[in-house]
Amino acid sequence: MKSTTRGTLAAVITCVAAAAVAASATPAAAIGTVPVPVPLDGVEKSLNVELPEIGGEIPLPTPGAPEGPRFVEGRLLPERVVPQLPVAAGLPGVGLRAPLPEVLGADFDHLGLDAPASDVRTLGPGLTLDAPLTAPNPDRFGLPDLQQPRAGVLTPVLQAVPGADLGLGKGL
Repeated sequence: MKSTTRGTLAAVITCVAAAAVAASATPAAAIGTVPVPVPLDGVEKSLNVELPEIGGEIPLPTPGAPEGPRFVEGRLLPERVVPQLPVAAGLPGVGLRAPLPEVLGADFDHLGLDAPASDVRTLGPGLTLDAPLTAPNPDRFGLPDLQQPRAGVLTPVLQAVPGADLGLGKGL
């Protein structure tokens, strides 16, 4: 078998494996998170004790494309001199299953907490300016008029809808 054939075959197998992994991805992976398991199995087996199961998700921020400047009639400078930069990310998620001593009775021996990763939408601060001169005035032979210079700061935006589920039960 030629080396180019082997390379092509390896590339095809890699693509098929990547497609299989992508097809089995969880919905949390769709928002760009990395799962972080906390392995406690070895301690649990060596101590012969039931320990909590802990896992988390760390979001990956992805910058977006800023909205370009908008030209407005009657102004010399565009409306947004420094555009706002959008960044999409997520809040970290956590999953916890912990044994409880039977303080609340025999039916409540485990505690479960699920706080899935949630989307966060942000816009960085922006800046808008206007020059101290107006557009050319035909009544003044094309010379601009004077005006008060204007400056404004576009406030940053943060939007998120986090949620969590807490439960008590038998053998969660």
